[in-house]
Amino acid sequence: MAMWVFGYGSLLWNPGFEIAESVVARLPGYARSFCMRSIHHRGTEQQPGLVLALDEKPQHACTGMALRVCDGCEDETLAYLRERELISSAYIEKILDVTLADGRQIQAVVYVIDENHDQYCGGLPLEEQAQIIANAIGNRGPNTEYLYNTADHLRTVGLQDAELDWLHTRVKAIAG
Repeated sequence: MAMWVFGYGSLLWNPGFEIAESVVARLPGYARSFCMRSIHHRGTEQQPGLVLALDEKPQHACTGMALRVCDGCEDETLAYLRERELISSAYIEKILDVTLADGRQIQAVVYVIDENHDQYCGGLPLEEQAQIIANAIGNRGPNTEYLYNTADHLRTVGLQDAELDWLHTRVKAIAG
């Protein structure tokens, strides 16, 4: 059986593993937002950045990309993803049902936020998010780069996210 990974943030533009197929997909029951403080990749403990996570929201759905892992690379891909995504235990790894744009139903590895983790910060006003993103830098680079790459990639594949588009414009204005 094929292994799929659901990408909604940096996995869209920096998956870090071999992809056999990439398809627009919809994950019901979750909403993408900057609801996780980043103390490693896009910020520090002293000045956390923000990264996207999936908040469980029964009336919502997140549109992203389903990434099919190349046959024979499943174990190394899962090990890589766990090292990358579970660095601080703020994400929970789940296998969830996802609908591909062509109608296929699959199960995918998905990383969702643990709302009880101290890095969870759901519900921050957009202006506060913009100020944090404009100024934070972590060991993978500026938080602005994360936002710009994600928003640009979503537009490239024809997906709209009004909050990310607003943040992209506002952060550019703040950061100059």
